[in-house]
Amino acid sequence: MKLRTIILFSLLSVSLDAQTITKPVSQQQNIQPKLIVGIVVDQMRYDYLSKYYNKFCENGFKKLLTQGYNCKNANYNYAPTYTGPGHASIYSGTTPAYHGVIANDWFERNTGKIIYVTDDQSVQTVGSSSVKEGKMSPCNLLASTIGDEMRLFSNLKCKVIAVALKDRAAILPGGHLSNGSFWFDSESGNFITSTYYMKRLPQWVTDFNSRRLADKYLSRPWNTLKPIEQYTESAKDNNPYEGLYKGESMPVFPHNLPAMFSKTNYEILRSTPFGNTITKDIAIAALKGEKLGKGEYTDFLAISFSSTDYIGHKMGPQSVEVEDTYLRLDLNIAEIITFLEQSLGRDNFLLFLTADHAAAYVPEELIDLKMNAGYFSYKVFSDSLKGYLNKTFSDSNLVSKIMNDQIYLNRQLIKQKNIDIKNLEEGVASFALKFDGIANAYTSYQLNGATLQNRSAQMMQNGFYIKRSGDIAILLEPAWLDDYSLTGTSHGTTYRYDTHVPLLWYGWKIKHGYSSVPVDITDIAPTIASILNITPPSASLGKPLF
Repeated sequence: MKLRTIILFSLLSVSLDAQTITKPVSQQQNIQPKLIVGIVVDQMRYDYLSKYYNKFCENGFKKLLTQGYNCKNANYNYAPTYTGPGHASIYSGTTPAYHGVIANDWFERNTGKIIYVTDDQSVQTVGSSSVKEGKMSPCNLLASTIGDEMRLFSNLKCKVIAVALKDRAAILPGGHLSNGSFWFDSESGNFITSTYYMKRLPQWVTDFNSRRLADKYLSRPWNTLKPIEQYTESAKDNNPYEGLYKGESMPVFPHNLPAMFSKTNYEILRSTPFGNTITKDIAIAALKGEKLGKGEYTDFLAISFSSTDYIGHKMGPQSVEVEDTYLRLDLNIAEIITFLEQSLGRDNFLLFLTADHAAAYVPEELIDLKMNAGYFSYKVFSDSLKGYLNKTFSDSNLVSKIMNDQIYLNRQLIKQKNIDIKNLEEGVASFALKFDGIANAYTSYQLNGATLQNRSAQMMQNGFYIKRSGDIAILLEPAWLDDYSLTGTSHGTTYRYDTHVPLLWYGWKIKHGYSSVPVDITDIAPTIASILNITPPSASLGKPLF
């Protein structure tokens, strides 16, 4: 017994000695990167990387591809694929079914109003005299983000900053605990924020706004970066599948930006590649002004390039305008990478680049090429649906709203009339299948918990949040779009042309390589959490990639 006690005491002593000798390693010794940089390109198809590769410079996209790691088969795992849900999913590591951001806006049954994703009437604009542009916050985002978890882990000592032209592209990546999310105000030409974050702009943002870069970028026409005859990857500059800028009769270069711009309306900047340039400018100003990557804990900078989306919607993926935008964006990204390498060193930052969704080819062009494509009229569908409801249920007012490819039923009226809502949903879904252009329709009973085998159905289920989504979700046929415009393109479906996006990694401990193994966009946040050895975001369902 005495010998056993001595042995146990000796083992305990050895254990205590080991604990005394082994010192914990702090972040100051660079076990984690000093800075995470997330770059999201709005509406970027994966194939743009190869399509424009030969024209990229050496230090932008090409550097990420030749020296970084390329996840070649990264896809969104839900629908609809829009900007708001995309940014929320990237940074929360989960889908709209859990983070609640089902679209850029949605119908609220209780009030009968349309809710914008980042709308918050309880806060005020900071940085300009605009009333509504700053009434924004992440209040509708239900889950935490990777930035939130970094802030919590560090007891709010690390910094999280987010910048973009679009408010939702700055607010959702920044999360609830962002030190500052800043977006572009088209009324003033300033980058602004809201009282959710702060009472006044940081001095570095005030100084940035005083440079009046928006005036500079809109003071000259937009011409091509290279001689236009070199844009062989694109269609002819003048073709019938592109939209027109204000005051133009043909969709051709040069675009006379000074004629479209006034000192009280900077909206046109968004639809030019110089919207991306000014986003690059404020991103570098943030790195300097906030001294990101210089503190005790890992900081985070989220950058979203939005002009690619505006230009893509107007012109379509085969346009010279889109190609020129990506060649210029390539230079912007090169400038960011070069600044990071010079100020921090490649081994001290981790950068990822992805997109919030991709885009379809212009259906009108595909139709002319005798491919399956088309335009679906929700106006015609809505009128026909009212007739069906009146005939079958004796009331044509049982639908409150149709938006985001979803049908919201008038639940209050349905209850008053004692109509079986499940039977009604099934009837509407069956009725929808009679229309050309509709591939399938799913009821809320199917999307809210049923085991669905079809890939598209599962993706729509991942995008379904019963408190905000409609009662019937419609899936259009491949290459079919809403008929709001017969030029340009859009996105939102479960098809690969909308879901397949780039996912490139570069910097801290990233070895060059690539993989075609399927990767979900919701894997990004858990990967960063694993690298930082912190808890993933609250509703995260992705897996670490490395």
